[in-house]
Amino acid sequence: MADTPLVTPGRTPHPADSSTSATSNGSAPPAPQWHRVLTLLATVSLFIGTRTIWTQAASHRLLVAAAISLCYASILVCGVLALTVRRSRSLARVDLTVLLTAVTLVLCAWVMNPHGNDEAALTAQAARALVDGDPVYGQPWPWLFGHGIALTPTMHGGYDYTYGYPPLAPLLTAPLLWLGHDGAPATALATGALVVGAVLLWRLLPTPWRPTATMVCLGFSFLPMCGRQGYPAILALALLIPVVVRWPRIGRGGRLGGAGIARAACLGAACAAQQLPWFVTPFLLAGLYAVRRGELGPRAAAGVLLRVAGVATAVWLLINAYFIVTEPRTWLDGIVLPLTQDAVIHGQGLVDVSLYFTDGSDRLDWYGHASKLLAAGLLALFVLFVRRLGPAATVLPWCAFFLATRSQDGYYLSMTPLWLASAVTAPPAEFAGAWQPRPRPLAGVHRRPARIAAAVLVVVPALASATTAATGTPPLDMRVTSVRRTAPTPTRTPTAVSLLTLQVENTGDDALVPHFTLTTGQGMAPYWTIARGPRTLPAHTTAVYELRPPSGKFHLPRANVRIRLRAFTGTPQTLSSTDVSNTLRTALR
Repeated sequence: MADTPLVTPGRTPHPADSSTSATSNGSAPPAPQWHRVLTLLATVSLFIGTRTIWTQAASHRLLVAAAISLCYASILVCGVLALTVRRSRSLARVDLTVLLTAVTLVLCAWVMNPHGNDEAALTAQAARALVDGDPVYGQPWPWLFGHGIALTPTMHGGYDYTYGYPPLAPLLTAPLLWLGHDGAPATALATGALVVGAVLLWRLLPTPWRPTATMVCLGFSFLPMCGRQGYPAILALALLIPVVVRWPRIGRGGRLGGAGIARAACLGAACAAQQLPWFVTPFLLAGLYAVRRGELGPRAAAGVLLRVAGVATAVWLLINAYFIVTEPRTWLDGIVLPLTQDAVIHGQGLVDVSLYFTDGSDRLDWYGHASKLLAAGLLALFVLFVRRLGPAATVLPWCAFFLATRSQDGYYLSMTPLWLASAVTAPPAEFAGAWQPRPRPLAGVHRRPARIAAAVLVVVPALASATTAATGTPPLDMRVTSVRRTAPTPTRTPTAVSLLTLQVENTGDDALVPHFTLTTGQGMAPYWTIARGPRTLPAHTTAVYELRPPSGKFHLPRANVRIRLRAFTGTPQTLSSTDVSNTLRTALR
């Protein structure tokens, strides 16, 4: 599959088709300047985050520090060679050295930070439960959290302590449990999957483009950090890489062959590793059908699509079979948990309007509606205009997450190697003959205005829903009436809050069950305990609440940090916020 030529009869070679093939006189061609630039950029990208790991290792892991120092030397030498070697073959060897250097740095970073975050802890615990014959899904493991392991608060005032991903990661983590009693087995799996995926992408790309695989997968520090944190998405990414490389050619001529079957199997395994592949799969299948239908006609194209989907589904069911039989209800609830858990709003998307730029919204549910509508709308646009949008099949699905209630950048960044694979190996020429449905309004005399209108109409529901969410008003009007300070000591004045008294008015038309917290900067702090006050606040009523910090006291941050009092409710999903920075600082003077 890696050696399949990218030139098809009757078309002009795409720039990605260049390789290290010999010239007509038998000598290796000179290295193109753009290849040198890519090699140099891949080399430079290895500097990011490396000094931090070296500084950490130099104090107590001298062998690791020495290995990183040798990697520094390799980076410098590769930088020189990238600009001075003459032949493409020599530059390809430099690319291999850069890749090996990147792999070494990733492994050194894992040795220094193998413990991971909450996802690693949950994955490792799920693997232990699997080995012990205990249920994996629906089991709360609260003892895993705290001591640096983050909690996932929900809109209903609690926390999610259960495993909420498909089971492939725990299945593959189980043989690695000897590595430790924390999240190290899961981080080892994710880091290993990232290295394998990077090497695989490097091998599958045309030779001049290989430095980009090193750069995107290993060089910018983010994906290696995700690997060290044990994200199952990294395992899914590694499985999707062979699927996405040259994906429009799957089933060419109406035959899958061994390579096509293997790629369909990888697609099913990726969907059994994490939920993100669920969102890109419809785009790949729709694009594949359009390309094959343009080549073979509707019946043969449907046959190819059914075989690909059938193999993927069979692999997915095989991986999930044990859990479907032993714990069907909790398994189903677990694999859809990220979609149903009602975690508090968070991320870098449009939801920040309600979270940071206004005082909240009583229509947070509409962010979720907007995300779903945009995903459906983008898929419809993709089908209607696949010749234009086909190369973006691996990018379009993530646009919907910008409107979601959980719009963390990790959803986009963890799949960026797929963007690269599609850009290099699935250029627009691959979709030139793809079938596009043309309803009568889109095929008439005024085709262009009609198509523009159709594109606008498809995304209007999503934009309307997002506007509805962002323009909502906070249903709770909150005012701090008193602040109890911690007792002073002989050497220090009180600088912490031990009790907060609020007057809260429900200005909305629904009875609400509020859950309060104080946040500083971005993110979500643990909920405060309600020491006094009604659990349910009826519509258009006012009540007094006394709140205690989760750790017994709340220390004020530095003077320029904004302190926000927030109240979340789960049914309906609402957020009410107010700035209490001046009130608290004045009370503690």
